Amino acid sequence: MMRKQTLIDTARTLVADDKGLLAMDESNPTCNKRFAQLDIPQTEEARRTWRELIITTPNLSDSISGAILYDETVRQHHKDGTPFVKILIDAGIIPGIKVDTGAKAMAGHPREKITEGLDGLRERLAEYAQMGIRFAKWRAVIAMDAGIPSRACIEANAQALARYAALCQEAGLVPVVEPEVLMNGAHTLAQCSKVTEEVLRTVFDQLYIQGVMLEGMILKPNMVAPGITCSQQATMDEVADATVNCLLRAVPAAVPGIAFLSGGQAAEVATARLNAMNARFKSQLPWALAFSFARAIQQPALDMWIGKPDHVMAAQHVLYHRAKCNQAARRSQYDVKMEEDAQA
Repeated sequence: MMRKQTLIDTARTLVADDKGLLAMDESNPTCNKRFAQLDIPQTEEARRTWRELIITTPNLSDSISGAILYDETVRQHHKDGTPFVKILIDAGIIPGIKVDTGAKAMAGHPREKITEGLDGLRERLAEYAQMGIRFAKWRAVIAMDAGIPSRACIEANAQALARYAALCQEAGLVPVVEPEVLMNGAHTLAQCSKVTEEVLRTVFDQLYIQGVMLEGMILKPNMVAPGITCSQQATMDEVADATVNCLLRAVPAAVPGIAFLSGGQAAEVATARLNAMNARFKSQLPWALAFSFARAIQQPALDMWIGKPDHVMAAQHVLYHRAKCNQAARRSQYDVKMEEDAQA
């Protein structure tokens, strides 16, 4: 019972006070790819320095409740020797960890992927819990195109997410359950809505079968939007309506919070869409609508830093600003003036 209450308390804290999660859990190849685009050295030390910049941003906990780390990052230290996990905890930010080992080609289903990482997960979760980690994340990747996603892909990924979530709760960690319907493609808003609803319904069926306590988890879904190459793009309000209506049909009220992924949306677009949802629906919803952005918080700061020591403070200022904009979006108080004031 004690562990159950701890899970519930942690899940609620992650979405309390209009805060959200900062995802800084890119795998080394992904992080290196972003560094390469900006001519930053693709080394462990450069990655350590970048992540130190993020977690030492002054007052980041004003708007960030939790940070999702990668296995390399969770073992790294500040240049003064302090473990990163301790820095986060001391700052009032709950440390989390990405535990899946990536999306691999799915046997018998060309163009589709299954996320791996269940083997040995119980032991890894126990180690992370001892290190002070209090929540975890697992991402499933659902692509949309002619003839996909298949039922096989949706069901296999939903079951893996549910088995991961059950193992997390057994270890005393809050599972962040991330079924991402990708933005890539020419699909319409209506098609995205249909597939996202099917994916979410399947995920919650599997969570129920595996005995996952919904009050002690966070859902991290995509927003419902047209594919990036769709000729008919949608307004902010259309995305807000489609997303919230889809969630209302598929996500049980017991879930304390929904923290959206940014999924490659431009930083300001992700923030504005979150703002539109809260402005139109916040008072009617059973769960909090929060954020768990990676690129939409990090990328502007990374573009400012570009690996230069004398850019650290400016990059931290940009990072803090993006986090505050997303907190404002939870309060439906975000507008373009916030961006203009920051640039001024």
